Amino acid sequence: MSQLTADAYGDKASYDRATAHLDAPLAVVDLRAFDANAADLVRRAKGKPIRVASKSVRCRALLERVLARDGFAGIMSFTLAESLWLARSGFEDVLLAYPSADRAGFAELTADPKLAAAVTVMVDDPAQLALIDAARPAGRGGEEVRVCLELDTSYRLLGGKVRFGARRSPLREPSQLAALARTVARRPGFRLVGLMAYEGHVAGVGDEVDGKPVFSRTVRMMQAAARKELAQRRWEAVRAVRAVAPRLEFVNGGGTGSVQHTAAEAAVTEVAAGSGLYVPRLFDNFRSFSGRPAALFAQPVVRRPGPGVVTVLGGGYPASGVAGADRLPVPYLPAGLRYDPQEGPGEVQTPLLGAAADGLAIGDKVWFRHAKAGEMCERFDALQLVDGDRVVDTVPTYRGEGRTFL
Repeated sequence: MSQLTADAYGDKASYDRATAHLDAPLAVVDLRAFDANAADLVRRAKGKPIRVASKSVRCRALLERVLARDGFAGIMSFTLAESLWLARSGFEDVLLAYPSADRAGFAELTADPKLAAAVTVMVDDPAQLALIDAARPAGRGGEEVRVCLELDTSYRLLGGKVRFGARRSPLREPSQLAALARTVARRPGFRLVGLMAYEGHVAGVGDEVDGKPVFSRTVRMMQAAARKELAQRRWEAVRAVRAVAPRLEFVNGGGTGSVQHTAAEAAVTEVAAGSGLYVPRLFDNFRSFSGRPAALFAQPVVRRPGPGVVTVLGGGYPASGVAGADRLPVPYLPAGLRYDPQEGPGEVQTPLLGAAADGLAIGDKVWFRHAKAGEMCERFDALQLVDGDRVVDTVPTYRGEGRTFL
């Protein structure tokens, strides 16, 4: 879809009324938009369960809300400490999506049967198994550890000289995964239960960017070729791993931008998604789906330097990834505001330009959208849950619960 507009998806008056009793800075989640986005993800998954990527949500209350819906099952976490905390909080199926070197966390995992039953850890190297064993109580004692292997999904051309996709697992060929599966099977104290393959170059890269038709066509061509190559390689990898571990419980793949494509693969048993619940600005540029911006933050107007200019407090919250304009939050409501190119979003103040500035008074709120989903929650300790023009609840983010895992 093309770039979302405030007129189509936002209502500044409703957000202002809902939060009139609250001073900015603050962050909100629009529950109507959140629930509509969740329903759309389920529609696109076509019957396959969706594992929620916690890094894109970073709020236990909203994880509980989405997991209570039909079509969602399990959490994909981002650190071992987070995984253990979620398991202790009652979440019973937590897949750690990244390898860990948290020795204290592994000692806790292997010492507690409840945690060991709830958490599955990611492995792509025998050295990671050795690190876990070294952390066990009494050497190789303790609980059996549930293990998932990760397949590298990057699309490579010219013998690997050209690569599309993140540098993640070293396990690219089915034979490599089968070899590590055999290592896991031979090693006491481990059980291979899953396989994961995250195609970020498809799931997280928009294919219809406003003003860039040639780039967008190129992205679509790359993604079509990448999906075809990966579907075949993933099927072969699953077959190779199941030959070693016939009781493999799940094969996870995809992300918000590729849910419908990944779910269509017979080899995949579940898909992952998280950003599609909040729909940050990086997910505006997909042809295959449209979402409603659900997570916003507001900064107060504190200065009026002159006609067509207001200054808000703070707002310089860049997202992770390659530094660039697409990693910056964007002024969203009222529509028509833009950054001063000489300053951009600042640490303690942000000038905003545009005719809409003349309609703002000191103390008014300007609403922003973050570039990436859950990273907004690292800036706020609470989320105001909005339904229409009312705040119906206030819930803590991970930060608000004193949890800063990265």
